[in-house]
Amino acid sequence: MHPLFHPLFIDYCAYFNGNNDYFECHEVLEEYWKEIAPKEKLHPLVGYVQLATGMYHWRRSNVTGAARIIEKAILNFELNRNSEFFEFIDLKQLLLIMKNQHRKIQKNEPFIHFKLPITDRQLQELVQQRIKTIPLMDSHFIFNKHMLRDRTEILEARELKKRSRQ
Repeated sequence: MHPLFHPLFIDYCAYFNGNNDYFECHEVLEEYWKEIAPKEKLHPLVGYVQLATGMYHWRRSNVTGAARIIEKAILNFELNRNSEFFEFIDLKQLLLIMKNQHRKIQKNEPFIHFKLPITDRQLQELVQQRIKTIPLMDSHFIFNKHMLRDRTEILEARELKKRSRQ
């Protein structure tokens, strides 16, 4: 299986191109990255995570954080331009869009969403199918997801890890 057909990458594309849930993009792709290359900080999946994080920050008007992380994503993508993780994504177009977004962020212009330029018909169809299954969510929740989500499981896991080190 090509790595872009992994269910977590399809989820990433669906959240990005579908309901613009950048927080969820971050969550699913971080999971995929940890599965295949957890220590590789310059892995292309990290760049995709950075892109989603930058978009999340920009939408929330954190222009400093957004500019910084989008810049890192651009650098990551440029360093990895020959990676199979861009085989079905129009990287040239994506970088142009990202650089344009970065300029807008630096000028403190209003947030503007864009879609990932997927070039493969099969991948595009899988993403469209997945978009149809994403439950509708209140835009306020998506906008503030990092503060509104249930963190019980995360906090319990941290506490368990803390206890195991003692």
